Amino acid sequence: MAKKQHKIKLDDIARKLNVSKVTVSKALRGHPDISAATIELVKKTSQKMGYVPNLTARNLSSNKTNTIGVVVPKVAHFFFGSIVESLYDEAFKNDYELILTVSQENAERERKHIETLLSMNVDGLIIAISNETKNYDIFKTVERHDVPVIFIDRIPDLPNINKIVVSDKEGTFDAIEHAINLGYTKIAYFSSYTNINIGRERLAGYKKAMKKEKLSLNPEWILQGGFREEFGYESFMKLYDKKILPELIFTETYPVALGVYEAARKLKMNIPRDIDVICFGNADVQKYLNPPLSCVNQPTEIIAKKAIEMILEEIDSKDKLLRREVVISTELLLRGTCVNKNKGKRNDN
Repeated sequence: MAKKQHKIKLDDIARKLNVSKVTVSKALRGHPDISAATIELVKKTSQKMGYVPNLTARNLSSNKTNTIGVVVPKVAHFFFGSIVESLYDEAFKNDYELILTVSQENAERERKHIETLLSMNVDGLIIAISNETKNYDIFKTVERHDVPVIFIDRIPDLPNINKIVVSDKEGTFDAIEHAINLGYTKIAYFSSYTNINIGRERLAGYKKAMKKEKLSLNPEWILQGGFREEFGYESFMKLYDKKILPELIFTETYPVALGVYEAARKLKMNIPRDIDVICFGNADVQKYLNPPLSCVNQPTEIIAKKAIEMILEEIDSKDKLLRREVVISTELLLRGTCVNKNKGKRNDN
């Protein structure tokens, strides 16, 4: 049986280099008391020897874990996947690690994840709530533990919280007004849920644009049902079966738009000639669709950078900071849909 390997400690590195343990410790932390040459030598030696810092010991002395807990509804989704990758990059730059949890749009899982993260003594939390979340008691628990939290994208309806959102209402308004300026008047809206902020705000942007241009709202063209491809597919088929297809469909998320594409393909309808589509949210796959899908783009890198910046300010502050709401602008990204009004035979129902 192989002999158990000796765990490398600061003392081992100090003996190897014939310096003090304090010098090694400071060098590994990049302390200004230590010369750049010594810092480089200590770091290279520690890596060669296989040294791994004892975070538990460091945390006991500093009362910090240098970890940030993250709770998102899903990761098999370009928006949240991109957010998480950018959060990791920003945290790493600041010598923090992320502990990622995924609620899978389930309020009970979300609650348990937050409890677990609190038990792990994370220094802060970044949370996007699930579409099921209606009970906010867990966030009161977070406050009692005095753990700072930043809510992103999907925000609980609570006062005095830190939140980062995009211009959901304005972004949708711009997209609908753009379509109207092209000549579209029959515009359907495939919505998620109005119990969460993004559902309310984006639907409000659609209604505002239609009202501004004095276009009537057809209640049969406003369908509510979620974020997934199935909802887009089923909603399109419902309108087709009723023979009340609009000229253009705006979907609240891009997976719903993918469902619309699939329904059109099955019915042998051409996008954008027979039915046009535009959505809220960007993903790499959209530029490879036929035709490439236009959208309201959310800058995920900016959202993540701001989230890490805000949570670190909260963690490092000795005083309670004022609660902040940051609204990040979206942009209309035009590709192969919603760029010309190509009226097809099917639009004249």
